[in-house]
Amino acid sequence: MPFRAAAGILAAAVAAATAVLPAQAAPGPKDPGSASALHSLRAPVTDENFYFVMADRFSNGNTANDDGGLGTDPMVSGFDPTKKGFYNGGDLTGLLDKIDYIQGLGTTSIWLTPSFKNKAVQPEDKSAGYHGYWVTDFTQIDPHLGTNDELQALIDEAHLRGMKVYFDIITNHTADVIGYQEGARQPYVSKDTEPYKTAAGEAFDDRDFAGTDAFPALDAATSFPYTPVLDEAEQNLKVPSWLNDPTLYHNRGDTTFQGEDSYYGDFFGLDDLFTENPKVVDGMEEIYKTWIGDFGVDGFRIDTMKHVNNEFWQEFGPEVLSYAKAQGKDEFFMFGEVFDTSKSFTSQFTTRNQMQAVLDFPFQDAARSFASKGQATRSLETFFAGDDWYTDADSNVYQLPTFLGNHDMGRIGSFIAADNPGATDTEQVARDQLAHELMYFSRGNPVIYYGDEQGFTGPGGDQDARQTLFASQVPEYLDDDLLGTDATHATDNFNAGHPLYAKISQLAALTKEHPALRDGAHQHRYASDGPGIYAFSRTDSEDQREYVVALNNSEQPQTADVPTYIDKRTYTRIYGAAAEEAKTSADGKLTVTVPPLSAVVYQSSGRIPHSKAAPAVALQEPAAAPADNGRIKVTADVGGASFYEVTFEAKTAGGGWAPIGTDDTAPYQVFHDVAGLDAGTALEYRATVLDNGGHTATSASKAASVPAPVLTIQKPVEGSSVEGSVELSATADPEKSSHVVSFERSVAGGEWTAVGSDDSSPVYSVVDDLAALELADGTRVQYRATMTGPGFSVASEARTVFVGEAPQPGSVTVAGDLNLQMACAEWDPACPQAMMTLDPADRIWRLTVDLPAGQYKYKAALNGTWDVNYGAGGVLNGPDIVLDHPGGAVTFRYDNSTHVVSAVYASQQPGAVAIAGSLDSELGCAADWDPACDQAQLTLDPATMVWKLAVPDLPAGTYQFKAALNRSWTLNYGADGMANGGDISYTHDSGPVTFRYDHVTHLLTAG
Repeated sequence: MPFRAAAGILAAAVAAATAVLPAQAAPGPKDPGSASALHSLRAPVTDENFYFVMADRFSNGNTANDDGGLGTDPMVSGFDPTKKGFYNGGDLTGLLDKIDYIQGLGTTSIWLTPSFKNKAVQPEDKSAGYHGYWVTDFTQIDPHLGTNDELQALIDEAHLRGMKVYFDIITNHTADVIGYQEGARQPYVSKDTEPYKTAAGEAFDDRDFAGTDAFPALDAATSFPYTPVLDEAEQNLKVPSWLNDPTLYHNRGDTTFQGEDSYYGDFFGLDDLFTENPKVVDGMEEIYKTWIGDFGVDGFRIDTMKHVNNEFWQEFGPEVLSYAKAQGKDEFFMFGEVFDTSKSFTSQFTTRNQMQAVLDFPFQDAARSFASKGQATRSLETFFAGDDWYTDADSNVYQLPTFLGNHDMGRIGSFIAADNPGATDTEQVARDQLAHELMYFSRGNPVIYYGDEQGFTGPGGDQDARQTLFASQVPEYLDDDLLGTDATHATDNFNAGHPLYAKISQLAALTKEHPALRDGAHQHRYASDGPGIYAFSRTDSEDQREYVVALNNSEQPQTADVPTYIDKRTYTRIYGAAAEEAKTSADGKLTVTVPPLSAVVYQSSGRIPHSKAAPAVALQEPAAAPADNGRIKVTADVGGASFYEVTFEAKTAGGGWAPIGTDDTAPYQVFHDVAGLDAGTALEYRATVLDNGGHTATSASKAASVPAPVLTIQKPVEGSSVEGSVELSATADPEKSSHVVSFERSVAGGEWTAVGSDDSSPVYSVVDDLAALELADGTRVQYRATMTGPGFSVASEARTVFVGEAPQPGSVTVAGDLNLQMACAEWDPACPQAMMTLDPADRIWRLTVDLPAGQYKYKAALNGTWDVNYGAGGVLNGPDIVLDHPGGAVTFRYDNSTHVVSAVYASQQPGAVAIAGSLDSELGCAADWDPACDQAQLTLDPATMVWKLAVPDLPAGTYQFKAALNRSWTLNYGADGMANGGDISYTHDSGPVTFRYDHVTHLLTAG
């Protein structure tokens, strides 16, 4: 296709510009200064249809390998087809046997969950490694799934059919093999509390060495906050052998998935690799090069990408891609898992970190909101307008894999069932099909999660979303209600006649016949004010034939006048139930009528007329990008209303112009990554528009400068109560290992005084000893972070805390348009029926009300006025909070220490909550630590959505316990509400005690 040639031109331009101004490097010599007029990039992978499959849960083609050669004991072999957390028997032979079924969906690429040899069972987790994320040997296929030869057979057959095979790979961690001398699965210890030490005993910050070829020598006995130890039988368990060196792991304890420990902490005990160390970088590169060179793997999906430091990806991505191309893999493609819905964050991995793509989690959220929740279609307009976060010189949004659900978060079928309680099967199937229509017709590479084509649902994510396509023996799966069929999981589900299988096959065939629907320019056209029609066009830059896609997410037929590029032209329907032909008006509008919960597609009868001259183009003032201070937003205003492509260029003083991205969709913009440049560096920008007749025009240039870094204080929490030692922490945007952050304190409005400073990235922290100040309870204390550097001096916002108990407001009101349903005026902060009640046990304000189904907006108003109010995210005077309410009871909760107000439902609660621990025998259980014991079960209070268990007379003693959900250990929460966290310790003087569990915070308390 012509896009491939365009990609080659752009690649050459970028290569030439590398010495001038790549996204993060310093400028080089001048070029002649001629403006670039390039086509929007289409990388080799913009038209794939992925089928994402967990081999153990697909088809059992060889029962001889079910136990992996480890015997019949499930706690050794990991095989138990009656349990959702164990191997169920699927394998690579089963995939090969059913490859016709997979290809029949229109699949072009099979994406396998990790298939390397796993630790079969991790006893602490009481489950098996069927999912593939507990790797011990990165050089062979897990014996439960087959052999390396069987993988080769699958790849060879796929290649013969014109399909590719992608591996799911892991660079962040291995199986849990390393223990700590101090005890298993310890809480995280920050780098500021206990820094890393060299083998010689010198403290150092690893970030000072990340991305270099040097790294200090370490000693397992003295370099880490915990002392790593290996069981004698497992000292050489991992392959390759370098993985058995405990100094190549972070060894800091379990992560809480936030802040510093999201990079350095163990995932539920999994050994977290020291990815800042070049030995780890080199080792991982060699592992995955082997699978490319020896087996012909076509690409990688990379697990837990956001939990690995940037420098790792900046080395790993280009190196592995270069190797793959040297092996003849010109279309080799890697995309990462960055579980976040903010484009400003997820895009950093494709721009700053030089990776090709990331999974489009923001799309998943937008697609669910549109198709399942029926939200206003303008939310899609806003969503797609943000696609330019991904645009740079060598990648853009068209490369991203899009999806509707997955093995971690749950299935699109389960979301539809949860979002539409009481809906008929017909409606649920229609919403499912609508979600797939949006995914196939919009930009990106669609991913089908195995089983979605058979209407699989399930009650949640993780193990509850990993049903088998072959007949299941798992009790929890057998009662699932599948969409579009009367079948259950008790039988095989390889039905090519299923309405969802048929729909997906149809969409894949249509987009193959009309490739502009896969990688043509995606241009917003129309959005209704509420639920209704969202329309966009897809246009190939060479063919110049316009396709108009209109989707209706309402339950009634809708009609809209959709703007197009062509006036007085016939458009022919190629998809959907609508008029066969329609003609655009004199002003280029196409009138379309779309049935409920469906889509239609029209194709223009001819090409877009060529422009006679390039339109005028002018730059807006470049400015620091919102939500990412390491980028500059550069926007071009373009006159006219035809098909245009705008190339943006940048240069520094004394440097030459270099392309920084080409956009083919209005609004025309890029977010230039300048994180690698010093604050204050002078920059210049210009834009060149290329019309569809080959004419160009270049804007006048605009000057800008690299913004100063922004400091954000993270701890303490605004409005919280403090005493004794207070932890202070902050982050810098953009992050640099050279930063030194200082902290200051103000008492009762007094002068700012120094507390301390820290140079250990990525989170800077110190501890303030308030006890030494002997402050009275209620004293107001403020903290802020400061930093100076070349050309800048910045300070964070101040955080206010109170010594002792934080004062509560006189009242808290849920104020919004929902007040009408409470017999008050809209947005009434003094509405008596909307006022919450403070629970003295946990100091949370709550209100439970019955509301009709609908979408509501609200905020928390304090003391009966709007003087102090909190919106989304607990932000003072923040944006309205949107509630999509299914109808019925809803509990609002407000925490004055965080100012977060939220809505809680009974349907979100677990089926059961137990206090499982050393006190269970005292409660009348047969044994301690029994999550299924009836006497240890808490009861949900429907008025507060808090689980409670009142014990009339508990003997004196010190007890340890955790909250165990659903009468098992699969989901449990320990100290500080951490999943799989440490035991909670409670000393009791005898007598009555009430245990409380809040599913919002996961905190289990006694008192």
